Amino acid sequence: MKRILIVGSGDVAQRAIPWLVRRFRVFALIRERSAAPALRALGALPVMGDLDERRSLDRLAGLADAVLHFAPPPGSGAGDPRTARLLAALARRRSLPQRIVYISTTGVYGDCGGAVVDETRPRRARTARALRRVDAEDRLRAFARRNGLRLGVLRAPGIYAAERLPLERLRRGDPVLRAEDDVHTNHIHADDLARLACGALFRARGGRAYNAVDDTRMTMGAYFDLAADTFGLPRPARVSRAQIATLLSPMALSFMAESRVLSNARILRELRVPLRYPTVREGFRAALAKENNRPCS
Repeated sequence: MKRILIVGSGDVAQRAIPWLVRRFRVFALIRERSAAPALRALGALPVMGDLDERRSLDRLAGLADAVLHFAPPPGSGAGDPRTARLLAALARRRSLPQRIVYISTTGVYGDCGGAVVDETRPRRARTARALRRVDAEDRLRAFARRNGLRLGVLRAPGIYAAERLPLERLRRGDPVLRAEDDVHTNHIHADDLARLACGALFRARGGRAYNAVDDTRMTMGAYFDLAADTFGLPRPARVSRAQIATLLSPMALSFMAESRVLSNARILRELRVPLRYPTVREGFRAALAKENNRPCS
């Protein structure tokens, strides 16, 4: 591999680029020209294109030896036409990429009632958001089989980092579920997800799915309590499921409708990427240290 194309040049991608540019020529697909300076500063070459505009993707054909597909599906609809358009663009020339890594979601498993889940568990997606990811996974698998490519699918849970913590929610005083109604939650630090994606370029087995999660075993309430304790904020109130349905948005409630404990044995065994933040405790401590070292304005 000499050339890498990143599709979805957001936070996780920008954490991966510094490692990638030391080894490859990196192209990054962008919709807005305003995104170009930050990517150039990291060493990537911006490429204008929009996954919602088929003709804008013509230049992607034959551009790269591997693709890191980090772009989410649209916010509505039954499938993922963005992935469909990307694959159609890549197929316009015979020189197809050799490898594709896609970041999906652990939501494809649906509600597992708190059971321990590995990658052999059938997908039982229930939300429209997760069903769109199932569609993307299926399209990518079919494309890889048809063209003899190596595909790795990273199923990510809640992605967090110093800039992506639930502190505003804690400051607002949003409640969480009481213990008897609580759900298990899973996490991965954005730095570790970026590193796993880079490792998957080389070590993911063809067509293989990986739970890209850390070692944390925690309920959602315990997660918010830990965040509150770490950052010196009040712990959230605990309420029943019936009560919380009247207090939170449908989006917030959707994350409390499913419970599963995800096994990360496969990423540790096959991708062999050591996690910098094995649990959210290490991630929270690093975020607090970063906050404390921030110069006063």
